[in-house]
Amino acid sequence: MKNIEGAKQHQVGIKDCSFGNGCTVIEPVNLYGVVFGEETFVGPFVEIQKNVTIGSRCKVQSHSFICEFVTIGDDCFIGHGVMFINDLFQEGGPANGDKAKWKSTQIGNDVAIGSNVTMLPVSVCDNVVIGAGAVVTKDIVKKGIYAGNPAKLIREL
Repeated sequence: MKNIEGAKQHQVGIKDCSFGNGCTVIEPVNLYGVVFGEETFVGPFVEIQKNVTIGSRCKVQSHSFICEFVTIGDDCFIGHGVMFINDLFQEGGPANGDKAKWKSTQIGNDVAIGSNVTMLPVSVCDNVVIGAGAVVTKDIVKKGIYAGNPAKLIREL
């Protein structure tokens, strides 16, 4: 990497994380301030920010981004390229680090989130499947299969 005069360079890797027994992490990753349950898998090219909790026996596939203030239950699957968002640009632009404007996301147990899903700050109940490419804009309170933009219930489970 070329050193550009005056540029700030940060190397994170894995920092200040708590791992339950049997976790697997495939580098390169950026994980900082994350709490993991037991036997959780994290694939390469994943970034998970601080103030995130991921339960036991979860899989987070490659190229996913999990921002601050996300809680994921047990036995969940996060597909490739899933993006979690905590800033809704409520004032017409980014909150610029004002965490008081950021929102949280809660994912229940036994939730499968397909590849390239975008998760806005929502709550998702247990036993849900979210189809690839969906955009989740509202809370999901009924178990089932959801897909589309915006994500809608397509079949009850």
